[in-house]
Order: sequence, then structure tokens, then C-alpha cells
Amino acid sequence: MAPRVLMLGWGFPPNVSGGLDTAVGELVDEFDRRDDVDIDLVLPAEYAPEGRENVHGVPTGDGDVSTRINRLASEFVDYAADADVVHTHDWFGYGPGSRAQATHDVEWVTTFHSLTTDRNRHPPDREVETEQRIVDRADHLIAVSDLLRRNLGHDYGGDARVIHNGFSSVEPTGRDLKAELGVDGPMLFFVGRHTDQKGIDHLIYALSKLRRPDVTLVLGGTGHLTDQLREFVDVLGVEDQVEFVGYVPESELGDYYASADLFVSPSLAEPFGITIVEALSVGTRVVASESGAAEVLPDDCIVEVEPDSDSIADGIDAGLAADTPLSYEPRTWETVADEHVAFYEEITEE
Repeated sequence: MAPRVLMLGWGFPPNVSGGLDTAVGELVDEFDRRDDVDIDLVLPAEYAPEGRENVHGVPTGDGDVSTRINRLASEFVDYAADADVVHTHDWFGYGPGSRAQATHDVEWVTTFHSLTTDRNRHPPDREVETEQRIVDRADHLIAVSDLLRRNLGHDYGGDARVIHNGFSSVEPTGRDLKAELGVDGPMLFFVGRHTDQKGIDHLIYALSKLRRPDVTLVLGGTGHLTDQLREFVDVLGVEDQVEFVGYVPESELGDYYASADLFVSPSLAEPFGITIVEALSVGTRVVASESGAAEVLPDDCIVEVEPDSDSIADGIDAGLAADTPLSYEPRTWETVADEHVAFYEEITEE
């Protein structure tokens, strides 16, 4: 009998806030195509896609992530009555997951896509404590990379199974964003949340150290640091070399990646790095700090740097000078789904 899995999510394509939402969307889509697993997904109603019978949007009102997720916990527990496995993600799944585990005869699985120490220079105590509770109480842990598995063990004593994410691709439409933005020289592109984790300040500082005033950095995304980053650009005097383009809709991502000469990911911590493989999917070379994605790519696919401005500047120079074609075998989401189903079968047969 196919394992019945109830998953908890936050966003769902195209309403995504990060790689976790993309991964959940890809997995649910793959599971829908199979007959060896039954999947239902619960998430806040405002992010839920329409017309999907097995995707249940629950109104959560206003408030922070924890408050809103706890408002849907009761309905999540109700849906869990018919499940063999409840599968949550990261720290915000603690309330619904632990309550479902306590109420029903289910296996509770949590996938860690990142840790609060990856996302914050000064991690909130609540998130640290919640991650420890998940490690202590969940029946099974999954990490999306060996890098994250090691950190999970070091920080919390957790023992996780590694299932790497798949390689999401993007489709360019043929728009030349470089021309539309008036970029004459090489175009660097970054997209992501403007948070400490992403190391954008190091990238901007690296731009000031390049001996190439013709290079333009196109910064996609928004966040609580956006205004501070704009001020930093002015202080460094590189305002003519930086374009803030704000939130980039999923439909436009392919053209931004394809128009760039380099995609740069300067993260202080990148447990996987969906944006890295999205850039590679259109043939754009990548400069990036340590990431989980690099574990399933050939060494020459990424110019790896340290998250500091000097190293990033050197990496940009190397990336712009490289002329060898990119060659790699994409890791498909079908493979990721295969590994998840095998895991579900393993834990439900024990």
C-alpha cells in the first residue's frame, strides 16, 4: 500500500519566498504523478494554488510565521488522522508536527533546508530552541546537503538522512534585460532575500575593488536590509554600477539569469542554493561561496569563493575570464521524489 503523506508548507510556486517553497512545490508536483505515494499539502490559504484537490489552504490571518502556522495546526492535525507520515520543514513546522505526532499513529519527518544560524547573524533564541526541540522529538530528520547534515549534528546533535534537492530550471523568453537596463559591460546578477545570510554587502564591497568600472551588478529581491544596502552603495561611490530591480517575478527569472554574464551567490551560509542551479540551467556561469549544490556538481561548474570581498572580487575576475563550456548532469526532481518515496516506505515498514 502506498504511504499516505501529509506535508506542511508555507509558500507554493509561483507564490514563493525562498528555496524551501520551490522544493515543496517540485516535490508535490512529482508525487502527484506517481501511484506509489499519496500526498496532501497544508499551507496558508493566501499562498495555496487553486484547483488542487490535495492542496489545502487554511486561512491564517495576520502575524509572524510562527503565529500564522500555529493557527492552522488544528486543521493539520485533523488531516493527519488519515496519514502514515507527516512531513514538515524547518523550525516553523514544530507545532503542527509535534501535535500530529502526539495525536495520531504517524511518523513525523522534518526536512531542514537551513538552520537559524545560517539565516541570522544573531539567531533568535526562539528559533534555536525550536530547532533543538524538533531534533529531540521528530522521528526522522532529513537534510538537503552534507554541509547542513554536519551543522545539524554539530549544533544540535541531530542525525539526519541526506536527500539533496533537485535542480530547478528556469525558462528565458528571449528578453534582453541587459539592453533594457542599459548595461554596456559585463552584467553580474544576484537574486534573493536581502538578509545578512546572503552576504550582499560583501558583494557590493567586492564591486568597489574590481578594476573594471564597466561591470554592473543587478540586484534582485528585497528585504529588511535593502535601504541599508542602498546607503552602502552610495558610501562606496558605486551607485553607477548597481541596479536595484526589486522583486523579480518567477516568469522573468529566466531572462535575468540568461542576460547575466555571471550569477554571484556570496552567501555566508547556503545549505543548498536553488538560485545556483537555476542560473546554471540557462548556461550562466556561477561564482558562489560554499553551498550544498556544489556537492552534486562537477568542480569546474562553480567558481568557489570565500564570503569576503577580496575573494569575491577575485572570483568575479576568474568567472568573467572563463571560456570553457559548462557541462554537468542535472539532478532531477523525479530522482528526489524516488529517494523520498523509498525513505517513506522504509520508515513505515519498520
